[in-house]
Amino acid sequence: MIEKLAFSLGRNDELPNIELAQQLCKENNAEGIKEIVDGLKNKDKRIANDCIKVLYEIGEKNPALIAEYADVFINLLNSHSNRLVWGSMTALASIAELVPEAIHERIALLLQALEQGSVITVDNCVSVLAGLCKANEKYKEELFPVLLEHLKTCRPKETAQHAERIAVCVDKDNRDSFIEVIDKRMEYLSKSQINRLQKLKKALGNLK
Repeated sequence: MIEKLAFSLGRNDELPNIELAQQLCKENNAEGIKEIVDGLKNKDKRIANDCIKVLYEIGEKNPALIAEYADVFINLLNSHSNRLVWGSMTALASIAELVPEAIHERIALLLQALEQGSVITVDNCVSVLAGLCKANEKYKEELFPVLLEHLKTCRPKETAQHAERIAVCVDKDNRDSFIEVIDKRMEYLSKSQINRLQKLKKALGNLK
């Protein structure tokens, strides 16, 4: 499978990686996916970068195919390569609801990423934590307050996007506390951000 990566083909675009992900999903090719996972350890970072792209594209299409590699993705959060870090967090976001226990075992690393990660890493970390909350009531009790605190302090231009990511784990029991936070943030936001949050509030108003 490595020979089908963009770098192996001498390409500077991501299309070969996207097409490879589509092929692996269509074939349910577990052996091929394992080969791509092994490619994450390649000394040539261009190959490793292509591999993480293929894997999170698979996660977007059929997350069950990469769920068993949660530990691999979590370990890569310690990588010196920012591309592998945020790519791994993107993959984790796609599988959080499928393997919440495996991910929660390393929760300290995720919380560290939420505080110190790059913009894209933090975006996807919010989705990972929201997925854990949605999957497990105990995790929700632990992590939903963390997400609310993050929403109180994240940069204004990130507020609407992060609120939308968190909304997947909002229910009738925590809705009021969530809406209280976004209401307080609105005075600092642009019109487009406010419109997104108003739309989100309207959708949450239908929760039963």
